[in-house]
Amino acid sequence: MMRDPYEVLGVPRSANASAIKNAYRRLAKKMHPDANKNDPKTAARFAELNQAYEILGDEAKRRAFDAGEIDAEGKPKHPAFEGFNMHPGGGSREGFESFTWSPEGGRRGGGRRGFGGFEDVLKDMFGRAGGRGRTRFETHFEPEDFGEPEGRDAAVAVTITLAEAAKGATRRVRLPTGKEVDVRIPAGLSEGQQIRLKGQGFHGAGAAGDALITVHIAADPLFKREGADLRIELPLTLYEAVLGAKVRVPTLDGAVSLTVPPGTSSGRVFRLKGKGMPTKGGAGDLLATIRIVLPEHSDEALEELMRGWRESKPYDPRRDMT
Repeated sequence: MMRDPYEVLGVPRSANASAIKNAYRRLAKKMHPDANKNDPKTAARFAELNQAYEILGDEAKRRAFDAGEIDAEGKPKHPAFEGFNMHPGGGSREGFESFTWSPEGGRRGGGRRGFGGFEDVLKDMFGRAGGRGRTRFETHFEPEDFGEPEGRDAAVAVTITLAEAAKGATRRVRLPTGKEVDVRIPAGLSEGQQIRLKGQGFHGAGAAGDALITVHIAADPLFKREGADLRIELPLTLYEAVLGAKVRVPTLDGAVSLTVPPGTSSGRVFRLKGKGMPTKGGAGDLLATIRIVLPEHSDEALEELMRGWRESKPYDPRRDMT
């Protein structure tokens, strides 16, 4: 069972959207599987974190959870089935015909006729016995006798990390039927795709229905998926952009080295072949977009250098925009 999403994110129920988002970002960086490769429980904690943010990060879902309409997994809380729409006093609702059961058979009681063939259905189910044409029924009934002709499908959602979507995973899932099953999630699955488990749904009088597992992929703090490709922002220092450098770039398979040539501007994109999501024909690419980051604190020497550049070597990067 999923924990309370407020507890997972470590925020009070009065937290605003900004506080929830900041808490998620902070914990996502701390719990990301790439930063905890030696901890086998990281993936589960990270998935739990993303599931919590999926609820609290969405205004409508958060209202529904606070109102008790959905649970921590985002599933609706359905009221218990109360039988054949009976009044608390035992009388049938309008549109139904009541019957009195006895060893002698079924006798029609009060109430309107809503289903004229209901008695005929019972006759077909249990057969006739001798004796003045009266309908006699066996005194032993099986629950399936009143079940649906065919079993219904059981739908449930599961959230995985982007790394699990890329490499494949196995998740233990509790179905609405109460049964727990191990679900194998193939590599390369897209957001919202379904996995069908034959015969794992609700039982009826006939064959059991199927279990439909809808797979959601949690937002990743580093990568953004675009089909088979992944995108990432790669921060560079000012001196790395000017002088060039070799930098480490995170990928789903671990960090790799990238040579950044001198004079690289913000917005330049480097393509790392085969470092994206798996496909039938191979794998997509990782697109790293350069973002130049200045020092956090002011620096007099840098400011003096820039003033000199402004006076002696001016240039206009926006000349083509006018």
